[in-house]
Amino acid sequence: MNTPHPVCFPVTTWLLIASAAAALSACAVGPDYQRPSTATPAAFKEAPLPQAGWLPAAPADTLERGPWWELFGDADLNALVQQVEVSNQNVAAAVAAYAQSRALVREQRASLFPSLTLDGSARRSGGGASNGAANSLQLGVGASWAPDIWGKLGRGVESAQANAQASDADLAAARLSAQGELATNYFSLRDADTELALVRSTADGFERSLTITQNRYDAGIAPRTDVLQAQTQLANTRADLATLTNQRAQLEHAIAVLVGKAPAEFSLPVSAWNMTVPSVPLFVPSELLQRRPDIAAAERAVAAANAQIGIQRSAYFPSLSLSGSIGNSGSRVADLFGASTSLWSLGVSVAQTLFDAGATKARVEGAEASRDAAVARYRQTVLTAFQAVEDQLSTTRALAEQAELRRAASQAADLTEQQLLNRYKAGQVSYSEVVTAQASALSARRTLSQLAANRQASAIALIQALGGGWHAAAP
Repeated sequence: MNTPHPVCFPVTTWLLIASAAAALSACAVGPDYQRPSTATPAAFKEAPLPQAGWLPAAPADTLERGPWWELFGDADLNALVQQVEVSNQNVAAAVAAYAQSRALVREQRASLFPSLTLDGSARRSGGGASNGAANSLQLGVGASWAPDIWGKLGRGVESAQANAQASDADLAAARLSAQGELATNYFSLRDADTELALVRSTADGFERSLTITQNRYDAGIAPRTDVLQAQTQLANTRADLATLTNQRAQLEHAIAVLVGKAPAEFSLPVSAWNMTVPSVPLFVPSELLQRRPDIAAAERAVAAANAQIGIQRSAYFPSLSLSGSIGNSGSRVADLFGASTSLWSLGVSVAQTLFDAGATKARVEGAEASRDAAVARYRQTVLTAFQAVEDQLSTTRALAEQAELRRAASQAADLTEQQLLNRYKAGQVSYSEVVTAQASALSARRTLSQLAANRQASAIALIQALGGGWHAAAP
């Protein structure tokens, strides 16, 4: 019995079909991507005037030539931020997500090429007492390819690439967020150290005041209410010490987590606080679209959504696939390599949906709506970014203006406290006036310390609002 030959096209015909399919694959359906337009101001509203002096002129690329946290000149901070890159778990998760998105790009790109398979089988069968057992061996190589005639696969690659670039921006945003949070907590901890030293020193002074008041009361010069007031003031000050100690401990715990350590395994000793407030260089607002990672991620999300429109529109057109195989079969291993037992086939298939009750149209409209939503989110992200920069510029200016005033107020409060204490010793004023002056002096000292931390925190927030020196990769 003769084995029928498979129905197939001649090799030359198959090659012509493949060549035509490859030529048509350059025709991609769907809209080509264009970055959405946004309303970009010519300059920041709260940008300092050249004569203001609080933000000196600086090269626009200062934040690109080195880690931005080094602008604060604090060696302990530099060492801590370096640990964020390798130990922070949020950053580690973002790194893994970026690696996953890059793998998806490679997976999508692989779909543009033919796939090859190797198949082999061996079977031994028989039946009945009179029939002997027989061997059946097969070995074959197959190939299949779905030419990207309408650009569906190409749009898939575009979408995956855009998502990978968005993931890269998300990684930069995660790094910047962790670094900024660490720096802010670090300076808050140094502020707590400074306030603890101030309050301890003040408590020592209040103890001496209590001794003076007690001696005056014992001598019959001062009433007992003066002693009670002195005791109340000292107790409240010691309570403030407990509150500050707790705040410092919580900040230390937060820093430990940010550098990827358990709080029990981390401690940050007291050290000198470098109160440097760096001048942060500005640039034109349009550069923010490339320097803010969240803006870049939102823009890449629009590109990915735009590619999905082409993917859905490709369903309107027929799909084409090519296949081919060659192999041998026989009862012995030697037969698998003989020309007389070889079989081959080539084929082409075309499929077209004739009726789907509007499902394809609905998917296209859904993809277009998703793209429009991504555009709206992108524009909102841009507006929010501009607001963040303007807010921090305004805050930075206000805090700079307060610095000298707060310093003068603290000096005046210190003088008032000393003079009233001397007058109280001379019996010229009541002790309640001394208590008020001492409370005002302590409050002024703590406010001055808090202001220094707030100015550094504002500089950090401004650097974050400006993108931290990061630049979006070219699409």
